[in-house]
Amino acid sequence: MSKYEALYILDTELDEESRNAVIEKLKGVVESSGEIESIEEWGTRKLAYLINKKSEGYYVKMNFSASPDVPKELARIFRITESVLRYLIIKEDE
Repeated sequence: MSKYEALYILDTELDEESRNAVIEKLKGVVESSGEIESIEEWGTRKLAYLINKKSEGYYVKMNFSASPDVPKELARIFRITESVLRYLIIKEDE
């Protein structure tokens, strides 16, 4: 199992309950075949440029260990989830 870091930006128009539901859904994807090391909610921050006419986003960073198929599935879920504005998944060096 390799170590990964995923950073994603959620739409700030989501209420707290919906935002927590999205975070739990993404957490469940990783936990199905991997292990979460930490989840940091950075909160609302100003974006460097407009994304879908929005100037702010809710940042979440997740560190996890998993097999290589988990980040692929996670990226697929990020792409089809409308409340995710942007995401980045990187493999950490050993």
